[in-house]
Amino acid sequence: MTFSDLGLKAQTYMKDGKLVPDDVMVKLISSELAKINLPTWLLDGFPRTQPQAEALTQHERLDLVLSLEVPHEIIIDRLKCRWTHLPSGRIYNTDFNPPKVPGKDDMTGEPLVQREDDKPESIRKRLELYASNTTPLKNFFEELGILQTFSGTESNEIWPRVHKYMQNYLPALGGPF
Repeated sequence: MTFSDLGLKAQTYMKDGKLVPDDVMVKLISSELAKINLPTWLLDGFPRTQPQAEALTQHERLDLVLSLEVPHEIIIDRLKCRWTHLPSGRIYNTDFNPPKVPGKDDMTGEPLVQREDDKPESIRKRLELYASNTTPLKNFFEELGILQTFSGTESNEIWPRVHKYMQNYLPALGGPF
């Protein structure tokens, strides 16, 4: 399977508001890590399950795993306000980045839509599935001694703590942050 085939396969799951199966994700990430061939890299949102983590640690050395914890109700409140201009992919949020005219794209005036996976019931379902998959994952990384957790409700609250931690951590790897 080529990267394009894998990407298309992953997209079919995401469009339905489902998580991409482990075997597809591991193949996608492994393919990309092989391409970059660098001693250090950062993954965002992967691995999401313990089988993914086990497969990754069989091939790669992991130094640190960050877990950013935000209450589910905060996530739902933010995502339920997201509207999209489908032809361009422009995204608006009625709370903090609203369109100039409600329900219309700023550039074209065309209608905005709320994707199925941005509706509260879909978000809640995905978050429940995410939690059931990531609890064992976090336990796995905690046992390896590489999990660092940061909790909060806003980026402005979490990011400074992550940044401070990473400034102290990355010099040990020989690189600036």
